[in-house]
Order: sequence, then C-alpha cells, then structure tokens
Amino acid sequence: MTNILEKDILNNLRNIFDPSQNKNIVELGLVKNILIKKENIFVSLEVPAHRGLAMEPIRKLAENSLKKLKKGLLVHVALISHDNKDGLKMETEKKEIKKTFETNIKRFLAVASGKGGVGKSTTAVNLAIAMKLEGMSVGLLDADVYGPSQPRMLGISGRPSSVGNDIVNPLENYGVRLMSMGLLVPDDTAMIWRGPMVQSALTQMLDSVAWGKLDVIIIDLPPGTGDIQISLAQQVNLSGAVIVSTPQDIALLDVLKAVTMFQKAKVPILGMIENMSYWSCPDCGRIDHIFGKDGVELEAKKRNIDLLGKIPLSADLRQSGDSGIPMMISNPDSIQSTTYKTISKNLIKLIKL
Repeated sequence: MTNILEKDILNNLRNIFDPSQNKNIVELGLVKNILIKKENIFVSLEVPAHRGLAMEPIRKLAENSLKKLKKGLLVHVALISHDNKDGLKMETEKKEIKKTFETNIKRFLAVASGKGGVGKSTTAVNLAIAMKLEGMSVGLLDADVYGPSQPRMLGISGRPSSVGNDIVNPLENYGVRLMSMGLLVPDDTAMIWRGPMVQSALTQMLDSVAWGKLDVIIIDLPPGTGDIQISLAQQVNLSGAVIVSTPQDIALLDVLKAVTMFQKAKVPILGMIENMSYWSCPDCGRIDHIFGKDGVELEAKKRNIDLLGKIPLSADLRQSGDSGIPMMISNPDSIQSTTYKTISKNLIKLIKL
C-alpha cells in the first residue's frame, strides 16, 4: 500500500506554480481526477486547449514532484483540455462513487498482437460473443483510442447516456457491453493526443463507466507496446493476455515484442491464436497457406506457450465485421465460429470463471 492520501498529493502540488498567473496549480483549480491505486498515482491537470503545449513543463514538474512522495512510486500526470467536447469528461468523481474496475469485474482479459492488421479486433469481438453464449456476463473495452473499430464490428452506434456524477452507461449489442472512443467522437475525427491524455482516457473508460457486475471484460488493445499497454498493466489486474498473429514472419517480429512486454509486466500469456492461418478454396477444397504455414504454432512451441487455435482466412469473416454482425452471430456453425467457441471455453477454464 502507498499510504498516500489525496490531501498529501494536493499539498505536494501546491508547490507547483503557473508562472503566467503566479498561483499554484491547486489554487487555480487545475488539479482534477486524483486516483490512487496500489503503487500508482494518476492525476489530471485540466487546462484551456490553447495552453496545452505551454503547460507541458508544468506537467513534468508536477509528475517529478509527486514521485518524491515515496520511493518506487509510479506517477502519471496528464494534461486534459476542458475545451475538448469530444472526449470524456475528466471531472473529479464524487467520493461515494466506487471504482467500477475494482469492485464489479471478476476478470480482465487482454487481446493483443503488437502488430496491426492481423485480425485482433475481429478475434476479440467474436471471443466476447462466444463467452456470452457460454453463459458469462461480458464487457468489451476498445482500448484503441486512435483507431477504434469495435462499435462498427459490434453493430453499435450512438453516444453513451449519463447516469450522473460523470459516469456513463456502456452500450450493448448481442449481450455484450461496449465502451469505445468510437462512441464518443465522430468517425472522421482524428484523436491527436499525446501519451498522458491517452492514459487518462483509458482510466476514464475503465473507471467512469457503469459496467455493472461482469464476469469478464475483454480488452481489445491497439498495436504496439506503448502507453496504453503499459498503463493497462499498471492499472488493472489482468488475468492474462491472448496474443493474435498471422503466421507471417514479419507479423511475428512485432508480436513477439508484445509477448516480451507482457512477460516483463508479469501478465500471464494464456496462449496464441494463429489468425488467417490458411485459405480453403470453396470450389475445389484446395488449401493455400497465403501468409506462411504454422508460423504461430512454431513460435508458441519455442516459447512454451499454448496454441489456442487456428482461424482460417475467409471473406465471410471480413464481411461480418464490416456489417456489424460478427461471425459468431451471422454463421455460428462455420469453422471460424466453432474455433472461437473452443478457444472461449478454454479461456474460461484458464481464468477460472
């Protein structure tokens, strides 16, 4: 435990002054959304949009100052623009609102790749529905702030409704509850955010959403091994990660970086999924290994990681994602859906639901 209280943080930040106004940032009311979790401290500084760049040195001063509260403390201070109407509100929560992700969610499961374009989001949404069909209560968090795709894949549109105290309801389809930045900003709006703002957005999508009581939240991670992945490992007690890749050597180069990152963060790797494993001609039955053969299986064996399944390439699978009717719904008897069902059953056992 940190034994650090909110008042300790505020007292510390009273030593950080905004030179343009000659007042400290607490007195100016810039300090918002203080969150203390184990050895982590998250603080948002709410500033006018036009002062974002100018406030970056002050953000760094605040972060460095808070790190001195205790040795080994992990501190994240984010700049949030209160003029930005497209993002989540970053107001300080009322004391009586409990942290959703600490109280109501039994398990968190990350679906990751490290590489874009390997079908990770398609895998995540179909696994979420497969688990729902197994009787689990399931949420899906689209953690790809820059390129959210789950609203389209799950066939959901509209904006989340407020339940008060800056808490919003997730939207739901096919029995799966969803929160995504794609529900909060227009499709054609680019999220030009720096790392700290992304971290704060992720915290808000976890903490300021009325998820309700869920057996599991599946987190669809973006490509790479950057701010979101690191923040997630620090904020959430992940039950494990599922790694998705095509068999292609180039894809595996990045995927293995994701494996290493999770291992360093001490997040269990529950297994790997070989997506786009092969293509079977619907007319003659010939099988072509377009992206290489058994690449994921061989890497999994080399690293002593379970191979959870192989998903064949299919035009129907692509069309189902584009149409908002996932394969588990549009064609539940397909080989892809059958494999998703098998994988989901294994994952339910592995995370002990």
